[in-house]
Amino acid sequence: SAVVFPNKIATEQQSLMLVKRLLAVAVSCITYLRGIFPESAYGTRYMDDVCVKILREDKNCPGSTQLVKWMLGCYDALQKKYLRQIVLAVYTQPEDPQTVTECYHFKFKYTHNGPLLDFGSKDKKSDSSIPCADTKKASILLIRKIFILMQNLSPLPNDVCLTMKLLYYDEVTPPDYQPPGFKEAKDEGLMFREEPMYLNLGEVPTPFHMLKLKITTEKQRMENVDKNILEQEETAEPLQVGGVSRDDPEE
Repeated sequence: SAVVFPNKIATEQQSLMLVKRLLAVAVSCITYLRGIFPESAYGTRYMDDVCVKILREDKNCPGSTQLVKWMLGCYDALQKKYLRQIVLAVYTQPEDPQTVTECYHFKFKYTHNGPLLDFGSKDKKSDSSIPCADTKKASILLIRKIFILMQNLSPLPNDVCLTMKLLYYDEVTPPDYQPPGFKEAKDEGLMFREEPMYLNLGEVPTPFHMLKLKITTEKQRMENVDKNILEQEETAEPLQVGGVSRDDPEE
């Protein structure tokens, strides 16, 4: 349904619903603007006054149906407060899903009594200081940044493949937990064939959750992007996936 921003995020359930919808919008916009699925795999919705494309199950596009199922698995882990990070990765060789060309990292934090604003920022405010207007503003800004970046990046190769890896907060996640649509990862993580570049797209705080989005893509794809639009990571941190990803998507 449309993303309607509540006047007040008073409950954890309201916050969870907003984070789920924001995640759906972000993943849908990324796959739509990167040309991964055909037009028929999307419906049109509105997020406040921003028109967005939302992925849906399309019997003529098994890939979109598969990604929708993975998203439902993410929601399960998010609801249980196990989910630490989603890595949505694009690769070009079906036989080599570990060598990727573009990556999207969605990071999550959970709080019991107000937001933790030290997550990726130096700004430490009091527990109850996130007005709903800030959540709405940050959400719309994040989606607009996705639009701008996706439209400026050089196109992906034809016939790319997607994979999704989930990382957990191990101290609270049962060792045998796998959400629907995922299995335990057996691999050594992901790597880039070409030189990668790291971008921080922003974060969205609510009184109960924090969502942060980072993008890693091959450096040559960034040549047309206006560097003032996006804040580049100060340090080119390595792709922190190897050795810690626990769940891979099932085929």
